[in-house]
Amino acid sequence: MNNPVLRIEDMTMQFGGVVAVDNLSLTVDEGEIVALIGPNGAGKTTAFNVVTGVYAPTNGAVWFHDKCIVQDFPKGNMKKICKAQNVGKFTKSVRYTPDQITRFGIARTFQNIRLFGKLTVFDNILIATHMRSKANFLSATFRLNRKEEARNRKRAMELLSIVGLADSRNEISSSLPYGKQRHLEIARALATEPTLLLLDEPAAGMNPQETDELTAFIKKIKQDFNLTIFMIEHHMNLVMEISDRIYVLDFGKMIATGTPREIQNNKRVIDAYLGVQDE
Repeated sequence: MNNPVLRIEDMTMQFGGVVAVDNLSLTVDEGEIVALIGPNGAGKTTAFNVVTGVYAPTNGAVWFHDKCIVQDFPKGNMKKICKAQNVGKFTKSVRYTPDQITRFGIARTFQNIRLFGKLTVFDNILIATHMRSKANFLSATFRLNRKEEARNRKRAMELLSIVGLADSRNEISSSLPYGKQRHLEIARALATEPTLLLLDEPAAGMNPQETDELTAFIKKIKQDFNLTIFMIEHHMNLVMEISDRIYVLDFGKMIATGTPREIQNNKRVIDAYLGVQDE
C-alpha cells in the first residue's frame, strides 16, 4: 500500500493573466525518488515555491503526510480572471511560512546555489542545525544552551564527514569547487532533519564527471538518511538512472507520468521535451 508523503491537489498558480502552473495534481510516496521534468518555463520551480510556502497558490492545496500545509482559492480581482479548474472546491486559506514548513520536515535546495558565501563550510551547516534548537534569546545570551550547542556542533561535523567535506570545514564556502558547493548545499538541507528533500536542478552547471558523482551522492544520502526525494532536473541521464517515477510538465500542464522507461517512450514527451536540446 502506497504511503503518500507529499500530495499536490489541483494546484494552479496564476500571475495576472499568465498561468504558470495549471491544475497540477501529483503524489510522492514514502521512500521514492520522483522527478518533475519539462522545458524551461514549464512551471516546475513555481510548483516547488508553492510547496515550500514561498507562494500562495491561486487555487489548490498541498498535503504533507496527513497535514494540509498550503491551501488557497481565488479572491478579489483574481476571481474574475482566474483560469483554474475546480474553483469552489477550496474554501479556506492555509498558509505556513517557509521556516515552519521546514520544521515540518521539508527541506529544499535551489537552482542557483544559495550558500552563505562568506561563511565557512562548517558554519553553513551549523546555522542549519539551529532549525531544531530549543534555545531562546535569553538562554543563548547567558550560555545556558551550551549542551545543545555542543550537540549541534557535533552533528555539523558528522554531516560534513558523511558528505566528504570534513577536510574543508574551515574553508570559505564560496571558495569550494562548484560540485562541492552543491554537496554543501544539500548537506545544509539535511542538517534541518527533513524526511522530504526537494532538489531544484542539483546538476545545473555540472560537467559529466560532477554529474556522475552527484548521482551517486543522491543515492547515498537517500539510503543513509531514509529520505523521500522530489527533484527537478534537466540532465536526463541522472533522471532516468535514479527516478522511480517521473512527472512531465509543459506550459504548466501535466502531460505525462510514469516510470523512466514509459517516459522515454512517450511520444508526447519526446515531441515536447526529450526530442529537443536544453535551452
